[in-house]
Amino acid sequence: MDQLLEGARSPFCPKFHHAVELIGRRWTGVIIRAMLNGVERFTDLSNTIPDISDRMLSERLKELEEEGIVEKKVVAATPVRIEYHLTPKGWALARVIRDISAWAEEWGESG
Repeated sequence: MDQLLEGARSPFCPKFHHAVELIGRRWTGVIIRAMLNGVERFTDLSNTIPDISDRMLSERLKELEEEGIVEKKVVAATPVRIEYHLTPKGWALARVIRDISAWAEEWGESG
């Protein structure tokens, strides 16, 4: 049987496993998708993503920061504003998120 993935030396790849576990965590993919569509502020993310709690959103944003996918920016204004921006590493996920979105449109069930 031919390999489905070019360059795959083994059916298991720890880097792939980490990536899938990261973007596959509950809410993470939709947070990244919202940010790819220009949503930058915590409140806007919270309002964009139905049913996510502020605690969960905060936790996921922190994880994405730790992974170098998102950066937190404090804007000196009155009142102080906090924005979240995708890093180049985060923007590199655009094609992945687009492909998953297209797959979901074709094959996914509405839930």
